[in-house]
Amino acid sequence: MPGACVGEARPRSGLRAMVVEDETRLAGLIGSYLERDGFEVSLVHDGREAVDTAREVDPDVVVLDLGLPGLDGIEVCRRLRTFSDAYVVMLTARSEEVDTLIGLSVGADDYMTKPFSPRELMARVQAMLRRPRQPGAVEALEGRRTFGALVIDPLGRDVWLSGAPVALTRTEFDLLVTLSERPRMAFSRRQLIEAVWGPAWVGDEHLVDVHIGHLRRKLEDDATQGRFVRTVRGVGYRMGVGQ
Repeated sequence: MPGACVGEARPRSGLRAMVVEDETRLAGLIGSYLERDGFEVSLVHDGREAVDTAREVDPDVVVLDLGLPGLDGIEVCRRLRTFSDAYVVMLTARSEEVDTLIGLSVGADDYMTKPFSPRELMARVQAMLRRPRQPGAVEALEGRRTFGALVIDPLGRDVWLSGAPVALTRTEFDLLVTLSERPRMAFSRRQLIEAVWGPAWVGDEHLVDVHIGHLRRKLEDDATQGRFVRTVRGVGYRMGVGQ
């Protein structure tokens, strides 16, 4: 396994991580890296146990293997999303695009294909947890934003559609906030990757399309209407005006 040297431990961060992996050696390795990064770590080797443990410990980050006994990673992620907004990084031993897209379709925020570097995994986890990353970004996000029937509260991390709250995952919310912060700008996939996943992220940039698709469905929008999220051909996406 690349990057097996863990290094000096950081102070406790107060964050909780859950590693769901039936390969006990790999689970322990990932857990040791997370502990070194200051996480309180729970190791789980079975899908059904993972759902129960997540209800108990309320993790901030879940590292989730696709191929698990009991319940597979897809079903675990689907059940997690009914009660948790934890960041989910899916691990898979298969590189076929369909596995990646299926994993993302149930709410995974990122994926990595085995074998992988634990240091790269930690870099991705830390990048997700640093949102927003730029100085002054919190102040710039103050104030609600309105696009027709859609209201976004970046500071409170709330979204309403026609007065009803909309339940978004953290990644979906961060994409929406990024688009709405500069509503006249057409963002490329790479720009959205850098804003939401971080500039060090490496992988298939089409994962942006998957999350945009989920966001549109939750906002009762679609690509042909583009009321809230518009497709800009040859570029990427921009915010719609709400009509």
